Amino acid sequence: MVAVASHQLAQCISGHAWNVDLTMIAVCTNNEVHIYNASPAPSAVWDRLHVLQKHDQLVSGVDWAPVSNYIVTVSHDRNSYVWKLEENVWQPTLVILRINRAAISVKWSPRENKFAVASGAKSVCVCYYEEDNNWWVSKIIRKKHGSTVTGVAWHPNNVLLATTSTDCKCRIFSAYIKGVDSRSAATTTFGEIRFGEQLVQLDLALGWAFGVKWSPSGRSLAYVGHDSTIHFIDDVGPSPIAQTLALRDLPLRDVLFLSEKRLVAGGFDCNPMLFASDDTGTWNFVRFLDEGKTPASDVKASTQFSEAFGKFYGQAKRGVATESPSSAPGTYHNNCITLLNPLAPPGEQEIRKFSTSGMDGKVVIWDMSTISDALARLGM
Repeated sequence: MVAVASHQLAQCISGHAWNVDLTMIAVCTNNEVHIYNASPAPSAVWDRLHVLQKHDQLVSGVDWAPVSNYIVTVSHDRNSYVWKLEENVWQPTLVILRINRAAISVKWSPRENKFAVASGAKSVCVCYYEEDNNWWVSKIIRKKHGSTVTGVAWHPNNVLLATTSTDCKCRIFSAYIKGVDSRSAATTTFGEIRFGEQLVQLDLALGWAFGVKWSPSGRSLAYVGHDSTIHFIDDVGPSPIAQTLALRDLPLRDVLFLSEKRLVAGGFDCNPMLFASDDTGTWNFVRFLDEGKTPASDVKASTQFSEAFGKFYGQAKRGVATESPSSAPGTYHNNCITLLNPLAPPGEQEIRKFSTSGMDGKVVIWDMSTISDALARLGM
């Protein structure tokens, strides 16, 4: 078995996040966030402990800081709150984002001294705590995106920020903030950087871009397009190398690196897909994870190098993964998977368990131990 537990928690879930020891989970349901006493164990019973009520529109994103234990939420009401647990009560602090459209998603930085908010205002808010005034301050990356920003992902170095947008592009920005980040953090593989500077723009998708994530080392990046493509960018820097796989199934919505050479993705097929990189660095589709569907029996991926795609681009490899149809019934999810989260300590180099949530209101736990061991024997 790959999926080990499924929990129906709402009619629709727009986001979820785990605490550091995986004993509690925060789930976005409409304009509230419900916190459950949870466990990845198959037989565990999840009891609701808290309800966070401050937003008056859909809560579109939540993230739980592992060290500080702060929860950050964002909503279509254009506001954000940072929640702190005091005497078993979650106390909110309003963060003024200064945006005129909905907040879409949110993510704490690795050092938890900042968080980034994607918005429908074609901008990204990078928020940090200002101790002198005892409030959270927002700095905005403006005039770079052509449409709604759908996702944000922090590089492990705490200063590079990747974004995806409905203008079909993935970008990498500098989120270095003087006085918040160390002076040495301003020097990266791109040289000296300043806040808001666009370092890379990737034009690989022909549809809306979603679900951007970094690999554990930060050397690779992956995101998906609404044109049923998934894009892998290696050697991220001034001259990255990109590979695109065009899928014959429905579009994906989110991705998660399990290690430097393995990745899972989920979307409108309601069934997580496993990808792996071989010894040549070529990414290939491996199989669907939900045993309710027939795994691909004949997967072929042809790749070829194409012309350089700009100053900050390397060579692009495009391939087509020919999977068998994935419309068989009986999957754990019965509507689109919108989010994948690791069930592992921060900084873990290999993830064996992860959770998915989506528009069917379910949270499903997946255990990759058996598959990971089989792939290891095959050298993948």
